[in-house]
Amino acid sequence: MISNPLAAALAKRNFHYGWVVVAVTFLTMLVTAAAVGAPGVLIVPLEKEFGWETKEIATAFSIRLLLFGLMGPFAAAFMNYFGVRKVVCVALILITGGLFASLAMTEIWQLILLWGVVVGFGTGLTAMVLGATVAARWFTERRGLALGMLTASSATGQLAFMPLMASLSENYGWRTAIMLICGLLIVAVLAVFFLMRDRPADVGLPAYGDKEVVPTPPVTGGLITLITMPLIALKDASSSSTFWVLFATFFVCGASTNGLVGTHFVAMCGDFGMVPIMAASVLAMMGFFDFFGTIGSGWLSDRVDNRWLLFWYYGLRGLSLLYLPYSNFSFYGLSLFAMFYGLDWIATVPPTVKLATDRFGREKAGLIFGWVFAGHQLGAASAAYGGGFVRTEYQTYMPAFFVAGILCLIAALLVLTLSKHGKPNPVLETVPVN
Repeated sequence: MISNPLAAALAKRNFHYGWVVVAVTFLTMLVTAAAVGAPGVLIVPLEKEFGWETKEIATAFSIRLLLFGLMGPFAAAFMNYFGVRKVVCVALILITGGLFASLAMTEIWQLILLWGVVVGFGTGLTAMVLGATVAARWFTERRGLALGMLTASSATGQLAFMPLMASLSENYGWRTAIMLICGLLIVAVLAVFFLMRDRPADVGLPAYGDKEVVPTPPVTGGLITLITMPLIALKDASSSSTFWVLFATFFVCGASTNGLVGTHFVAMCGDFGMVPIMAASVLAMMGFFDFFGTIGSGWLSDRVDNRWLLFWYYGLRGLSLLYLPYSNFSFYGLSLFAMFYGLDWIATVPPTVKLATDRFGREKAGLIFGWVFAGHQLGAASAAYGGGFVRTEYQTYMPAFFVAGILCLIAALLVLTLSKHGKPNPVLETVPVN
């Protein structure tokens, strides 16, 4: 018996309520990703108004990116214990509060506290684990499509809002850009509160592709047990060389995307005379290509050896970064960079998730990938600070981009050290889940 009026109305039209949940989750991840990425266009305005150095501003950004990753494995525990809707609502309110309070900041420590710690914790609760949780709970069929869409929303959100943020900041001040993000976050809170449900059973439906309604499983153990579960999974996985290869390559992935390009690209283009709006438009172009590249990567990951997919993704990304200094920073040269670089911005996610699933088993793949994603954000945090440090000390970003390109080429070779066929870790398979 369908208990939700909207779900019942949609069911009469052969439309599953799971797609409504996907739409709400897509909006949530899109807007929170915008909150993560938008400050990248605000470095120069903050430097001009407060006189802060790039490396000081980058410190706040690196803390935010680090917490964004480290919270991932624990966010899954909170969602299991409190429910997805409650956790996401709290996260969105936390992000909105941090950004809104920053409108009155005057000291660098306030930037670090609000944009670094508060926004970092909030966005960490809505990291990629949210999309993985929604796709796993609501879909048996079309799960890959749902996950691909939600994964793409994360990077697209970081990049698509860049031109608008740059335009608002240039014409009306950086506070106007922040207020727009706050308004979008409030819309997302309302959508989650009224439309999000934790599981299909909450509206009286089976998961998409199933025929029977599966009752909500009881949560075993207390909150402490759920919080320690990711630590147990990390302890067991750390004995596997496969885990460290995935961790290391995803470290490079984060360093070469969110950390360096996502944070410093607009400021770097400004060093070469390109106005922020045009530079942000190039980032938006990357987001456009990334949306299709990530969904296509999900399709390929079911059909092609995932090691070789990652080899090409990291290899082409490395070549793109090494090409960038020779693009003359013309719109044509940067457009060529945006196309190749954008296609695999986070196209690495589907094959990395699939390798984690194949090697560690379906039940624990989410926890293991949560820690691999923490490596991604550790790399992002390192590059966010490192890029700011290099620019402050050497008055140019170029060394940071050369290093990132070389690291991508190393990652391309490293992923080939994985065996073609892996066996699930029996220890990880026996760790209890709710």
